[in-house]
Amino acid sequence: MKSANKLYQYLSDGVSFVSHKATGIRTLYAPLCGIDAHGLKSSISPFLSGDIKIDQHHYLTKPVSTEDLRSPARNFFVYVEGKGVFSLAESAPGEESFVEVGQLWHKLVRRHKSIGLQMQAINFIPVTGETVELMRVTLKNTGKKKLKITPTAFVPIFGRAQANKHDHEQVTSLLQRIQQLPEGVLVAPTMLFNEEGHVAHASAYYVFGTTGKGKNPVGIFPTIENFCGDAGHWLAPQAVTENLKPAKLSAQWLDGKEAAGALRFADEILKPGDAREYFIALGIAKEKSSAEKIFRSFNAAEKFEQALAKNENFWSAKTHSIEFYTGDDQFNSWMQWVTLQPILRRIFGNSFLPDHDYGKGGKGWRDLWQDLLSLILIEPENVRESLINNFAGIRIDGSNATIIGALPGEFIADRNMITRVWMDHGAWPLLTVLLYVNQTGDYAILLKEATYFRDMQQSRAVEKDLTWHPAYGDKLKSKAGHIYQGTILEHLLVQNLVQFFNVGEHNMIRLENADWNDGLDMAAHRGESVAFMSFYGGNLLEIADLLEEFFKKNGAPTVRLAKELKILFSTLADEPCDYDSPEDKKKILYQDYFSSVQPELSGEQIEFKISDLVHDLRSKGQWIFQQIRKQEKVTVEEKGKAYTWFNGYYDNKGLAVEGKKNNRIWMTLTGQVFAVMSGLASPEECDAVVASVRRYLQDKKTGGYRLNTDFGRSHYLDLGRAFGFAYGTKENGAFFSHMIVMYAYALYSRGLVREGRDVLRSIFNMCLDTDKSKIYPGVPEYFDSNGRGMYHYLTGSASWFVLTELTQVFGVRGEGGDLILSPKLVKEEFDKKGQAAITCHFAGKKITVTYLNPAKVDYGNYAIQDVSLNGRPVKFEKISSQTVKIPRKFIEPGSGDLNLRMTL
Repeated sequence: MKSANKLYQYLSDGVSFVSHKATGIRTLYAPLCGIDAHGLKSSISPFLSGDIKIDQHHYLTKPVSTEDLRSPARNFFVYVEGKGVFSLAESAPGEESFVEVGQLWHKLVRRHKSIGLQMQAINFIPVTGETVELMRVTLKNTGKKKLKITPTAFVPIFGRAQANKHDHEQVTSLLQRIQQLPEGVLVAPTMLFNEEGHVAHASAYYVFGTTGKGKNPVGIFPTIENFCGDAGHWLAPQAVTENLKPAKLSAQWLDGKEAAGALRFADEILKPGDAREYFIALGIAKEKSSAEKIFRSFNAAEKFEQALAKNENFWSAKTHSIEFYTGDDQFNSWMQWVTLQPILRRIFGNSFLPDHDYGKGGKGWRDLWQDLLSLILIEPENVRESLINNFAGIRIDGSNATIIGALPGEFIADRNMITRVWMDHGAWPLLTVLLYVNQTGDYAILLKEATYFRDMQQSRAVEKDLTWHPAYGDKLKSKAGHIYQGTILEHLLVQNLVQFFNVGEHNMIRLENADWNDGLDMAAHRGESVAFMSFYGGNLLEIADLLEEFFKKNGAPTVRLAKELKILFSTLADEPCDYDSPEDKKKILYQDYFSSVQPELSGEQIEFKISDLVHDLRSKGQWIFQQIRKQEKVTVEEKGKAYTWFNGYYDNKGLAVEGKKNNRIWMTLTGQVFAVMSGLASPEECDAVVASVRRYLQDKKTGGYRLNTDFGRSHYLDLGRAFGFAYGTKENGAFFSHMIVMYAYALYSRGLVREGRDVLRSIFNMCLDTDKSKIYPGVPEYFDSNGRGMYHYLTGSASWFVLTELTQVFGVRGEGGDLILSPKLVKEEFDKKGQAAITCHFAGKKITVTYLNPAKVDYGNYAIQDVSLNGRPVKFEKISSQTVKIPRKFIEPGSGDLNLRMTL
C-alpha cells in the first residue's frame, strides 16, 4: 500500500528524515533539548523561528505560541556585493530549500540559485549539560562567479520571563544591561520583575559567534534600535540592507534597550566551490564567565562535530531501547519518534513548545504517572525511588496536589491559584504500580512508606482548614505532631476506597471539577462520572488480586494500615454499609472517615487480615460492575437495528448525558473505554460497544474516532467548557489520541485484536496523511475535523501507544516478574518472510523477541509451537495456545543481550 505521506522521507538510518515541503509550512516545528527538565529547551521551524528557554523565568528569545512561528527568531544574513541581501531564515523567489531533522538536531538548507549561494544551518543542544543551543552556518559558492559577501548573524534577545511577553514588556526592557564583547552580545538584567516581590536576577543571556578559522566578529549591533534602525525590521534590518558598519556604543545607547545578538563577521571573497563556516552559541548562563567558558567548549569545527556526535548517539540509545520491526517500514520508523515522545514530555512538560496546552509549563498529576509507563518498560530498575516519591503528593482524603515541584517528592497545591479536584486522579497510580510490579516482581515496594500531602484543602476541596499555614509544612501529621507515613499499599487503598463512597444522587462517583476530560469542569454540584467509576471498580478488583499475589510471595497473612481505614472497609464494620444508598455512603465518607483523619489522624496503625481486605474490595468492585450494567446502558433504535453502549456522565442538573436527544445521538468515547478496559463489559457488551462506536464516533472520511458526537450546542454550561469549543477541536469531538489509544488497548486486552488494530491504525493513517496532518513523525494530542495534527509531541498518548504495541500487540510483558509472550499480531504485521520482532528491556537485559510465522497465518489461527533462547530451547509454561510464561530465573543469569525466537 502506497504511503499517503508526502511531507518527509526517512534517511538511511530509518529515523532521521528529509523534507522538501516543510519550508512551505510556517507553523511546523521540531523540538531541541538537553537531557533533562533543568536544561535548555528549544523549538525550531523550517524558518528558524521558535523560542529558546530554560523555564518560565528564563527565555533567551521571545516566547512563542503557534502563530508566533510566522515571525523570525534566528537568522543569518549575507550581503552580496552587487546582488543585495540574502537570508537563511526567509525564502526568496527562485530559491530551493529543504530541511533534515533527526533526534534531536535540525538542518536547514537554502539554495539561492540565481547567484550560486548555498546557506546551511545545523542546530542542536548538547547532551553534556550546557544550557546552550549550538548553530553552525555554512556558506558555499555553488555558482561560477566569485562572490564578495558580508555575513551577519542575528538573534533578538528577549532575556526575561515568559510573563513579560505581555505583562510589563516595555518596562522590563529597562532592566536590561547589555555588553558588547569580543565574542558577541551578553545581556544581564538587573532584576526579575514581579509585582509580588522583585528579586535580583543572576542570569546572563548571550549570543556569541566565531568563524571557522577562529576569528571573532569584526563588530556588534547590540540593540534592536541600533540594528534595525527606524525604517527596518527583523527581516530587513537597516544595518544589513544598507551594509552599515558596526560601532562600539556607550552605556546610554545600551542600557534599558531591547537587545540584539547581531554579529557582523569580516567580508569574504567566495570563489566558486569555496565555503565558510560560522559557529554561533545561543545560551543562558549564571554569569559572564560561565557563558564564555561554555562558548570555548564549542567554538571550533572539531568541538562542534564531537558534540553533535554525542547528541546523536545519546538520543539514538534512548529511542532504540524499544524497537519495533513489522512488515511496514514506515510504521517501524514512525514508532522511533513515538518512543521519543514520553522522554520529551518529561523534559518539556505540557507547555514549553509552541502548541501550548493548559497551564504554564511543567507537568501535572496525570502526566507524572502516565509518563512513567514507558520508563518502566525501558528501565524499570531505575524508577523505584521516583515511584515511591510520587506518592507523597496524595492527601489523606484521596485527592492530591496538582502541580509537581522541581525536586523529588515535591508538590504544590493550587494550579493557577485555583483549588480544584479532578476525580480521576486517584485511578492512575495503581495502573503504574501494577505495571512496575509485574515487570519487576518487586512486591516489596507495596510496603515502602511515604508521607501524605497536607495543605488547607480538606474533604476533597469541600472544606478548607483556615488554621493551616505554610509554617506547618506540607506533610500530614498525627495528633501527636509527628509526620505520618503510610505504605504505598495504604496510599493506593485510600485513593480507591474514598472514591467508592464519594457518590452523587445516581450512586456514581462525583465528577467534582473534572475527570480525565479537563473540559468537563462545570458540573461540580450534581455531575457524576460513570466512565471513571468503571475504572475505579476495576481498580478495586485489581488491588484484591494484587493482595493475594502479595500474600503468596510474602507469606504474611496481615498488613498494617492506619486504623482509620477500617471505616472504609465497610464489610468489617458492625453495621455494614448499604451500597445501594448514596446517603449511607456519603455519611461514612464525610461524617465518619474525613472527620477522623482531618486535620490530623491518630497515627495508630493496626493489623488487617489480607483475606478480609480481599473480600471487602471484591464486594465493592463487583457491586460497581453490576450497578453500571444494570443502570447505565443506553440503547437506541436506528433503521430496525439496536445500538447499545454505556452512559458515561451525569450533568449538573442530574441528567444522563448520553442517549438520543432532540433527534441527535449524544455519545462519548470515554464512557466506553473504561467499561471495556476494566472488565466490566461482558464479551457481548464489548461487541455492542464496538458496533456503536463505529456507527456514531468513527468518522467515515478519515477512519478516525471522535471523542464525542456533536451535541449541537453552542455551549453546555451544565457540563463543561469543552462544549463551547468548536466541534472537532480539543475536548469537543476531536480525534483525541490519548483516549483513542486507550480504547485500542482496552480492545486488545479483551481479545478484540482486529478491532484494536483498526483503532491504532486510524491514528497512524491520520498522521501519515501529511497533506492534512501537517506534522512531522509522532503522535499529536489530537486531530481537528480537518485532520490537522494539533499539540504535537507532548501527549500522554505516546506512552500508551508504546505500552499497547509492546504489551498487547507484540505481547511482551511481565507478570509477577516473569516474562509473558502472548503475541496478538495480525498477518499484515509480519514481513514477507513471516517475521515480526521487538527489542526491549526485561529483567535488566536487552532482549529481542522474534516471531516466526512463515505461512503468515492470521491471529486466532496460529498457535505457539516452540520457543528458543539464544539458539537453545528454553523451558516455559504454556498458559494457552497463544501465551507462554518464561520464569525470570531463566533470563536474569549471565550477561549480554538475549534473543528469543518463537515459532507460530
